[in-house]
Amino acid sequence: MLLRSPLSRSHRTLPFSLLASAALLLASAQALGMTEAEEPQDSIERQNGAPVPQAENLQLDQPLAEEPQPDSADKPAPDSATQEKGAEEPLPQAENLQLDQPIEELEQLPATKPEAEPAQPAVAAPQPEPAADSAALQTDAAPAAEEQAKPLRLLGAEVPPATSTRLAWSPSQHFEGVYSSTPVLVVNGAKPGPTLCLTAAVHGDELNGIETVRRVMYNLDADTLSGAVIGVPIVNMQGFHRGSRYLTDRRDLNRHFPGYPRGSSASRIAYSFFHEVLSHCNAVVDLHTGSFYRTNLPQLRGDLGNPKIVKITKSFGSTVVLHSKGAKGTLRRAAVEAGIPTVTLEAGAPMVLDEPSVSHSVKGIRTLLNQLGMVEKFRLWGEPEPVYYNSTWQRATTGGIIFSNVALGQFVRKGDLLGTVTNPITNVRTEIRSQHNGRILGMAMNQVVQPGFAAYHIGIQAPEEQISPPEDVTAASEQAVPVTAPATAAEEKSAENETLSDEVSSGEAVIESQSSETDGRDED
Repeated sequence: MLLRSPLSRSHRTLPFSLLASAALLLASAQALGMTEAEEPQDSIERQNGAPVPQAENLQLDQPLAEEPQPDSADKPAPDSATQEKGAEEPLPQAENLQLDQPIEELEQLPATKPEAEPAQPAVAAPQPEPAADSAALQTDAAPAAEEQAKPLRLLGAEVPPATSTRLAWSPSQHFEGVYSSTPVLVVNGAKPGPTLCLTAAVHGDELNGIETVRRVMYNLDADTLSGAVIGVPIVNMQGFHRGSRYLTDRRDLNRHFPGYPRGSSASRIAYSFFHEVLSHCNAVVDLHTGSFYRTNLPQLRGDLGNPKIVKITKSFGSTVVLHSKGAKGTLRRAAVEAGIPTVTLEAGAPMVLDEPSVSHSVKGIRTLLNQLGMVEKFRLWGEPEPVYYNSTWQRATTGGIIFSNVALGQFVRKGDLLGTVTNPITNVRTEIRSQHNGRILGMAMNQVVQPGFAAYHIGIQAPEEQISPPEDVTAASEQAVPVTAPATAAEEKSAENETLSDEVSSGEAVIESQSSETDGRDED
């Protein structure tokens, strides 16, 4: 006998009317689901009382046009008479901020649109009338009228006197939405005076300068300041994000100043920063640390043949000074060649924050501000530090692990033991002894070294006759270099050489040798 399951029997006896009802319920549920999916849109419109804007239908493969500048169509074109007189176009005024107050998001910074690259040599931007020489203000004769501070025009904004604000600089060739703008802190004092620029993290792994600029800028009072201070805590934002000394293209930004608008990526970034920020300065302090696991005694590096640079170095209090013109392509050397007296302040090691180095640097910059007549506060120092006109590196002759017997700032004599290099495999120890009388200005931290590694930087004291007499730094010219500069044949050739060098320099090891061996030290 063939048996059937109860389920089979019940299925056969299922009424047709019940099947029709089930189908009707399923269709109703589907319709109800569609209605519920559409309901949020309708409910939002009913709650807000206004229709929700619809997204624009775009062709995603079409390039985006540049956003139109606000009110650009309403602005009348300047006539030829106005251009001949060199009248300045009005700029939006920067907001007066409390710089020491935290902000929620960096994206809220007012980013300025970079200027388009000129197709032909452009006329230099009109320069404001120069401020009076500070020496003239110190004469016995009373001035006819008290000089008034002037607004500072920078990065597409006008910073009025007695104003502290936060602007932003961004190189023109960056990917939109990929690189964040670099903050530029500005304090324009209520009284006239020079404009001092503080730059840090040109090498992205040097942290001491970032903290130094923060402490100095956030403690300035615009109501009592004479002149202006521009602080850029992180110039190389690309390297800072990666914890690297270099840019993303593995170039050392501090070997490409003053830059070239049609050169490599590093050259274009250097050009943009040099002409949009540094050109507004009367003096610059560029903050650095040692490189590649080396640390530096707080020290100033500058061309002591330049009287204005000597004035800056003598205004830092008890800080070691080392004579050096700077390697070609450094920010310091390019600024000096453009007529802006500049020094490098070296302190500490990369990748770490060293409180003694930061404190010394902050104290030195505040003393400089006092000596330039920009602030009234004065910091007392001990005895002046000696000036070193020459220096030399003592190098490891063998590879191994280096163990130092000396400390930063220690005076050494010829023949003194500086340290030993121990081979961990053979246990052979090689001594490094000083070949000069001098002082340890920089040294390698205990680490594995290769033969030829620069281990100890010894400063040799300079005779006084080699140092130029100091000369005051004043606001004689607000803008030392034009905003745009025509390319020369030499610059064109330099750009070609940069492209050629890209094929040769394929790694950071090559870049390290270029930066460290250029003038025999880890300069800047």
